[in-house]
Amino acid sequence: MTKMRFLSTRAHGALDYIVAIILIGLPYMAGTADRSFGQWIPILLGISIIVYSLLTRYELAIVRLIPMPVHLILDAGGGVLLIASPWLFGFAERSWVPFVLIGLFEIATALMTRTDTAPLHRDATAGRP
Repeated sequence: MTKMRFLSTRAHGALDYIVAIILIGLPYMAGTADRSFGQWIPILLGISIIVYSLLTRYELAIVRLIPMPVHLILDAGGGVLLIASPWLFGFAERSWVPFVLIGLFEIATALMTRTDTAPLHRDATAGRP
């Protein structure tokens, strides 16, 4: 299982913020921005990713509260919601491909990201006796 997890937490963090921005703009890029509830799913998911990323125990956070395994579960769950959202919220006839692709990407990165943030903890304690 460790060989499958090759993505560093630092790289994952950068991807989190990039994907979050893409999700916030997705309804406008995919043609689903029509003030329906379905439009708000990727926007709310993008905002959520930013919030829990800022609170995750990894290099690109501000307050390190959420363990990396919990963060990855949130990512995978968000990916599943994103994949299902065009059919759950009735806009699949207009656009579903970007939602499925980004959802699969979220799940894949959750499965490929290392959960060990030991270098982060070593850096934080480096100057201590």
